[in-house]
Amino acid sequence: MVKTLLITTSAYNYLQAPLLEAYPERFEAGSICRQKFPDEESYLRIETEIAGRHVCLIGGTINDESTLELFDLANGCFQLSALSLTIILPYFGYSTMERSTKPGEIVKAKTRALLLSSIPKTPMGNKIVMVDLHAEGIPYYFDGDVQTQHIYSKPLIAQTVKKIAGEDFVLASTDAGRAKWVESLGNDLNVKCAFIYKKRLSGETTEILAINAPVRDKIVVIYDDIIRTGGTLMQAAAAYHQAGALQIFAVCTHGILANDVMNKIEKQGLIQKVFVLNTHPNSIKINHPLLEVVDFLPLLENCFYD
Repeated sequence: MVKTLLITTSAYNYLQAPLLEAYPERFEAGSICRQKFPDEESYLRIETEIAGRHVCLIGGTINDESTLELFDLANGCFQLSALSLTIILPYFGYSTMERSTKPGEIVKAKTRALLLSSIPKTPMGNKIVMVDLHAEGIPYYFDGDVQTQHIYSKPLIAQTVKKIAGEDFVLASTDAGRAKWVESLGNDLNVKCAFIYKKRLSGETTEILAINAPVRDKIVVIYDDIIRTGGTLMQAAAAYHQAGALQIFAVCTHGILANDVMNKIEKQGLIQKVFVLNTHPNSIKINHPLLEVVDFLPLLENCFYD
């Protein structure tokens, strides 16, 4: 069997070696030559022969530069006659900008989806795989006949939560907006769920009104899809602490962890540990005693062409 060629964008190069190790019979590493010219234009060359082969490309729309690199490499795979193309997007950037709330706002979740939809179709098709999208409707933003697959990390998160807290704990949400997401996992784990009622006072300020379930003398595990700057998480931790929580942990899929968030969490002194999947490059760049990174690659088992 000819192995699938595995290539990554520069930001996601950290995933290539673990995938090759996890699936040695399935993948072969592809080589990419990258250069920067003095005028800041970038040069890309796929050095490995890929004509007639399945290709797996791992990257993310974490910023504009990474998005364009992903787009360029994907188009290159088509131009070099790849048989099929599977694009793994561990983190779909702009996923919180999935709708317009003010006149003139650009719905970047949709424009990014349309950009990736424009990649020419390989003979056996193009597939885009995404993990724990912030909005369920994002796969429908993709146009044409590109195939999309939305992977839920719930089995891996459940395993992590049990490792943290055992069987007796409260699974908590940062706010009522994520309550259904948390409730679904809570039902699977057969534990009680809690969420916070909040009132938004301004664009940056919210007021905690109530917590819907008792947490006194309980271990509380706060579960969310994204930790960006940590403000919402720390506000929730303060509310659960004030309500009598014995210990507080945080688990999330995408650890963006911007603006020195881990040091801020440590300074607050309420959250014992933060667990994130390695879907975002920042998760492995930040070395902090309160941060533990969980490998999401086992979720990809059924995502590739054979």
